[in-house]
Formats: sequence, C-alpha cells, structure tokens
Amino acid sequence: MRVTILGAGAIANAHAEAIAGFAGRDDVPEARVTHVIDIDAGRAEAFAEKHGIPHHGTSFEAVLEAGEVDAVHICTPPAFHAPAAQAALRAGVHVVVEKPAVLSLAEVDAIGAAEAEAPGGARFTQIVQHRFGHGAQLLRRLLDSGELGKAYVATCDTLWFRGPGYFEVPWRGRWDTEGGGPTMGHGIHQFDLLLAILGRWSEVTALAGRLARHVDTEDVSMALVRFDDGAMASVTNSLLSPRETSDLRFDTEAGTVEVSHLYGYTDDDWTFTPAPGREDAAALWGPDPSAPPSGHLAQLLPTYRAFAAGEAPPVTLADVRGTIELAAAIYKSAFTGAVVRSGEIGPGDPFYTTMRGTGPAWAPVKDTIAPVEEATR
Repeated sequence: MRVTILGAGAIANAHAEAIAGFAGRDDVPEARVTHVIDIDAGRAEAFAEKHGIPHHGTSFEAVLEAGEVDAVHICTPPAFHAPAAQAALRAGVHVVVEKPAVLSLAEVDAIGAAEAEAPGGARFTQIVQHRFGHGAQLLRRLLDSGELGKAYVATCDTLWFRGPGYFEVPWRGRWDTEGGGPTMGHGIHQFDLLLAILGRWSEVTALAGRLARHVDTEDVSMALVRFDDGAMASVTNSLLSPRETSDLRFDTEAGTVEVSHLYGYTDDDWTFTPAPGREDAAALWGPDPSAPPSGHLAQLLPTYRAFAAGEAPPVTLADVRGTIELAAAIYKSAFTGAVVRSGEIGPGDPFYTTMRGTGPAWAPVKDTIAPVEEATR
C-alpha cells in the first residue's frame, strides 16, 4: 500500500516510524510511505530525506489526481483535517488522521457522508493509540466477560503543563484552528480511552476556565459524566499542572484498575487492587511481557489489516463521533451551565458547528489571531 503523509511536523515522525515498523512482518500487508506533502517545501524535503521517502512536494491534490496513494496520514494542524479527509475519501483513499480528528460534530458528519460514498470502500479512522495497549484491551475483555463485575466509578485526568511559549505557534489556543484547548487537543486521548472502556455516556455537567494562558480557548476543564449503565466518572483536562501525568482509574465490583503514565504506557504502568473479599480476582490481572507499548504501531497494524481486507478499521467513524460529541457536551455544559445529554447537540445547535458554541464568558485575545495560511507554517 502506497502511503502519503500530509504535514511534516513533529507528530508525522511517529507515523513514518510506525509504517517503517511494518517491514519484515508477515501479519500485516506491505506498506511504504512514498510521498510527504507540506506547505513548506523545505520541511517536506528534510522529512523525506530523514525517513527515506522517495517523493516530496507541496500539493496533496496533485498526488490524489495522479492516483499515487492508497492511504493518507493527515498530520496537519486540526483545521485542515476535515477538508483533506473529504478530498481523500472522494478519491477512494483511506484516511488516518491525528487527534483531534475534526473541529466539530458537523465536520464528523460531513466526513461520514463522504465515507458512505467513497469509491472502493475507502475508510476513515483517527489515531487513538491508547486503546491498543495490552492493559486497556485486557480491562475491556474482563468487563465484557463479567469477571470484574460492574464498573461503578472512574477518574480520568490529563494533567499536563504548557507554558506561554507553547502558544506562540499561531494556530494553538484558537477555536478556529485548534478547535479548543486541552479538552480537544490534549485530554481527548484519555477520555477516548475512558469511553472505549465504559461505553456510551448519557449526561455531562462541566466547568471550563481560562486561568493563566493568553489564549482564546480554555486552559482547564473539568466534567462529571454519567454513563448509560449508571457508572460515573470525573474528567479533568489541564495545561497548568507542573507535575505532568495522565491517569485513569476504574473501580469495579472485583477491584480497582489503574494506569498512570504521560504520553504512552506499558504493562508496568498498570496496577490492580482486588476488592476486600475478592482477593481471588488478583489472578485475573497479569502483564504480558511480549506486549508492545501503546503507540501508533499498535493501532496501525490492525488498521492496515482491515484496510487490506476491505473491513472497518478497529476505530470507526462512529467511535470518533462519540468522542467528539463528549468534547462538545463538555464545552456546552461549561459555557451554558446546563446538564447536556447525549444526542442533544445536532444541526441548529451552536455547539454542533464549533466547540465555542455560544462562547465562553471571557473575551477573545485579539492579538493572538493570525491568518490560517500563516498558522500552518
């Protein structure tokens, strides 16, 4: 499969390295990055040289028109994800997009329409690599089998630190180019995994604030989430936390399962504490020494198997929509003070087309706004 990487920024390296990791494996279709495209020709050339990619350029349209791509990995700033994905799907090209996949529920639905009509069964998927570590998959299996009993309580914390210099990149901290603050750009990985484990949510109550950073978006948000089966979770997303950590905790009938890491985990980052009287449950949890860490390769291996087989990838558009809907609900609850229920944000709702919706109470930071064209450089 011929792969094009669109956008040669830092995260694109993880994609190139993951595809290179396919080499020599007989459990995945052959794939090779053949093109890298970036608005900055010099950056595209340097990236191509670094990763041994034969072709580089500045026009994604030219690659699509030439029919030289089977799958595209979109690693641009978020504002460009949806139009690039729709163009690729119309050309019959599979799409793998970095988080956040899109800026709004409206963009998710537009991509869904493009996928439904895509020639050759082209598919869309988002990178949410934390779903694919051994610990997360073991936890999901134990809940599905009933061996852990019912899940009751969860906490989901993305406590990171981004100083003022981080936001000097013009597209960061803006509703129109990043989609939101830590809720969209940082915590989304952790609460996507929360949804993958606990399933559908039913209602959200949230707060958000711009406490310290000179940006248009929030720099902290906190939410209380109720799930369809009655389980409850707290979700915190922060860019103001000097001791950085990413933590998930699940309290079930049989015990507490926890993972603490930063940007990716191994089995060593998980712990299991049996409930009193359920000491036998400790035998359910066991590390797999051969399991790879969570990461792009762990997700892309089954994704490319699905592409080759003409099947849905392990992370579908419906999965992406569920996560984006939770982000939209957090913003709507935070900015309106209302409890937001699953399914209520649709066409006609201000939060359907932008996470800003009716807007936060704080004023926009006018002097951070730069043209989108410049923000991509």
